[in-house]
Amino acid sequence: MAEPARQIDVIDARPAFTQAEADALNARFEGVDTLTMLKTVFAEKLAGNVAVVSSFGTESAVLLDLVAKADKNVPVIFVDTLKMFAETLNYRDTLIASFGFTDSRTVAPIADVIAKKDETGLRWSYDPDGCCEIRKVEPMKRAKDGLDAWISGRKAFQSVTRQNLPRFEVEDGRLKLNPLGDWNKADLEAYFDRENLPRHPLEAQGYLSIGCEPCTSKVKAGEDPRAGRWRGWDKVECGIHSPVTPIPAADPEDPANLPAF
Repeated sequence: MAEPARQIDVIDARPAFTQAEADALNARFEGVDTLTMLKTVFAEKLAGNVAVVSSFGTESAVLLDLVAKADKNVPVIFVDTLKMFAETLNYRDTLIASFGFTDSRTVAPIADVIAKKDETGLRWSYDPDGCCEIRKVEPMKRAKDGLDAWISGRKAFQSVTRQNLPRFEVEDGRLKLNPLGDWNKADLEAYFDRENLPRHPLEAQGYLSIGCEPCTSKVKAGEDPRAGRWRGWDKVECGIHSPVTPIPAADPEDPANLPAF
């Protein structure tokens, strides 16, 4: 009796999600309210292994409240750069407890890296990009290991670099959700009032976008909400939000997708 043909092992080097899949999700949820969208995504596991990333800034409570209402078991990831305001750390603890999240994760920079690349703790003052890289970007990459998707709190109105945000996009092979991408400031304020959400204690002092303490300043009347970040530098993002480029379908002739043996 002839033996069955051997199944050839093929390494599929494609990312977990493609741009076409993100486009399909955008089409499916067009016009659907944010909470219903999140409940459906979680219930149907449309995003696979997913977590929400939060800076616990002035607007973070809205997204976290919505995620908690949809599923309190979704992990919440916070990057502690070791340069955060004490008020932010306290606010994090307040929101996690208030919303009843069951899985709160904090990641921090690698001590040896800080010792070698920022021994004085002053790298922010002469190389803010390098400081963000070792204190926020690298820890964030580690935090996302094992995730198929992550949820961001970005909104289009926050700055010119965030305009035309889709609800679903692909970044580094992961699905990235921007549930509040089309919300404006009035929407956020109305939600805060309606749900009686706790406010970040520094907001009343004029801090409208809050990151690390050395690189955050108060925002003046009429300024972009993120004008207080890295003031005086030609810098508007920390680096965890990278540009998105459409990812084509896997090419069967690509060496990465040929049989392993």
